[in-house]
Amino acid sequence: MANPSLESKLAADYEAVRRREYELITSLLEVVPRIDGLKENSAAHLRDALFHADHPYMIVFVGPFNAGKSSLINALLGEHDLLPIGPTPTTDRISILRWGDELTRSRSGDVETVFYPSPLLHKVSFVDTPGLESVFQKHEDITRRFLHRSDTVLLVMLATQAMTQGNLDNLQFLKEYGKNVILVLNQIDLLSADEIETVRQYVLDQSQSKLGYKPDLWLTSSKVATSARLPDGSIDEAQWKESGLHQIEAFVDRQLNDTARLRQKLQTPLQIIQNVHQQSLMALKANQSALDHYQSIAQNIEGQIAVCKREQERAVQMISDDLHGRFGAMADRGGEALREQFHPARAFASIGRGILELVGLSGLARARSGGSYVRAAFERHKVFEAVREIPGVADQLAPRLEGRDVQDLDDLVKYARREVDALPAVIQQKVIGVIQTPVRYERAALINVRKDLDALVDEASTIETDDVERALRNTMLYLAAYELLLLVFLVFSIIAFPIGEQNSPLPTIIILLLALALFGIAFLPLRGRLIENRFRKRITDIESRFVEALRQAANKQITYGLQLRRDAVAPVTRMLEAQTETQMDQMKRLQAAGQELTAIEGAVGAIGKSVLSILRG
Repeated sequence: MANPSLESKLAADYEAVRRREYELITSLLEVVPRIDGLKENSAAHLRDALFHADHPYMIVFVGPFNAGKSSLINALLGEHDLLPIGPTPTTDRISILRWGDELTRSRSGDVETVFYPSPLLHKVSFVDTPGLESVFQKHEDITRRFLHRSDTVLLVMLATQAMTQGNLDNLQFLKEYGKNVILVLNQIDLLSADEIETVRQYVLDQSQSKLGYKPDLWLTSSKVATSARLPDGSIDEAQWKESGLHQIEAFVDRQLNDTARLRQKLQTPLQIIQNVHQQSLMALKANQSALDHYQSIAQNIEGQIAVCKREQERAVQMISDDLHGRFGAMADRGGEALREQFHPARAFASIGRGILELVGLSGLARARSGGSYVRAAFERHKVFEAVREIPGVADQLAPRLEGRDVQDLDDLVKYARREVDALPAVIQQKVIGVIQTPVRYERAALINVRKDLDALVDEASTIETDDVERALRNTMLYLAAYELLLLVFLVFSIIAFPIGEQNSPLPTIIILLLALALFGIAFLPLRGRLIENRFRKRITDIESRFVEALRQAANKQITYGLQLRRDAVAPVTRMLEAQTETQMDQMKRLQAAGQELTAIEGAVGAIGKSVLSILRG
């Protein structure tokens, strides 16, 4: 691809896709580490995907420790001691060989990076790994952890020990891992030509028989390749071809053209992302049943709190109904007492009391009734007995609400603790705080309202009684004055119109005055009915204010009790809310990542197509 503009176009396309991959990986790294139940190395794999985006095409050499992986790499790069070799395991780390202006080495943990000025490293990075099936199990673990970084894997085995059961297992593992695997038979210089062909065919037959396919197979000899490099730096082409290492160069220089290499390079992190994305979705789905259970715990807690609230409100309603009955009894008994006082049969007594009021001797008459006609009547009809029962009824509410709160709190805390103990340890660790019953319980709302309630009871028993007493006295006063006035008219008429005179109007006047007198007496129960209705209305008003004040205080107390319940189990409910919100956010972001992953796959497939269309045009 000699056209610089086409190379620039290809590079721009590659960089655009690489940037999208980088942003997708970065986004997933914000989500994946927080998914419960996901393998811990998933985030490390994503970080490795970022590593891929910033590194060239990567060929990873794997195989038994004595297969000659390091020797092959040394021979490829023309430096016999670039990587250590020996009869015992000498590679205890991952070695990445990259282009550098001079030979330098750096190490971070289990990974050593070797920079070397070999032209081959401009297009590819080689990775040497500890041996699979090594006597040191740690070596194999290091190698397997690094495989996900590979773009192509060369499974190296000795020609004299080809396709052992261990090599078959390794090949099967790599195939399932989704990697492009090429078999390399090393040290073929130890075999004759017939033996080489026999081994080659045996390896292919075993692969077909045991794995169902025939992989690419390269025959190599690092010893012959080393001999092919002459002292002056040139290469004996015949020997080099005989060593088989030319196949690796051909794979890099010819089979991997720029477009294919860039696509493969972009595809490698995509494979990692796909694996982690799929594992994350599976973990989230596995967590869904647990989340459903978490939500059922939260729903049960809210359900119990709702039931508690209804029961407390029912207790308030029962007290309100009882109070309604007491106030109703007070109104009924008071009404009966008033009807008695204003009964027509008591008209003459009422007139007499009114006359005493007129002449200023009412105190003597009231003294016989304890100072108040109405109070005496209310006492006889037990009106005040109903009033005195009202505070006691109201006082029953506080201990009833408190008792229910304390019992519910204890039951709710026990339930929450039991459910938390049944959660997985990783979820239990997310519960912040202690689930416990409160050490104090405040009755402030119902205590503070007691003063207002007492004032209303006093208003019902004292102020209303005094008002009715005044109304009764005024009625008797007006009635006495009215009747006396009629009597004065009668006397005046008798004097003015003697009884014996002919056509005297006196009889008519007497009849009229008697009718008016009876009308005054008949007005007495009507007046009593008006006073009774006003009394009942006032008692109803006091009842309404009393019950409303009590309800408001009770509602505050109930709200306080409900808040105590929520505070007691807040550590678990906060955790449940956070888990639900987190998992919903994780699923949303994973779904968005899946859509972007599909789009990037399409963009990777389109790499180079625009360049081809330009060339064809």
